[in-house]
Amino acid sequence: MNEIDARLDAFKDFIAADPPVYGSLGMRPELVGLPSDDERLWAEIEPNVFSRPLMFDMTTGSHCEILKVRKGGILSKHRHPTPVHGFVLKGQWHYLEHSWVAREGAYVFEPPGEEHTLTCTDCDEMQTFFFVNGPVLYVDDDNNVTYVEDNLGLIRVFREHFEKVGLGADFVDRLIR
Repeated sequence: MNEIDARLDAFKDFIAADPPVYGSLGMRPELVGLPSDDERLWAEIEPNVFSRPLMFDMTTGSHCEILKVRKGGILSKHRHPTPVHGFVLKGQWHYLEHSWVAREGAYVFEPPGEEHTLTCTDCDEMQTFFFVNGPVLYVDDDNNVTYVEDNLGLIRVFREHFEKVGLGADFVDRLIR
């Protein structure tokens, strides 16, 4: 087995898919991100804040991820110009700007224009599935945009991360639709 075949075989532990029905017309296969305890799937994006990408939709600019924040971690203040959906899988978290707490099993809808700073302080770790419909605009204390996070930038981040941890930069390609 050559190196490429060996790496593709290793992906079967993380991603499943069957050939698409209309592959001859350019249809991409479905995508099944399998459960895994492999830490290589998580990229640290801020101290104690990790992301596991699940899918990048290059037509709409949306993406799905699981965000993991360990106790004391903070996802910097940011704004969403498009809706975001979240479902808490483990633990709990809150936004510094809001009074509510998102606990395990909670669904969160963030309307366009929502601005917040996510933190995890009351448990050891939280994990939340997020469906982000577009870019994320990171802002400073005066609400000036300091960084725009979109699929193109995220894919570059994950290419570098997956190469560094031994999965290969092309691992992220299997998540692009």
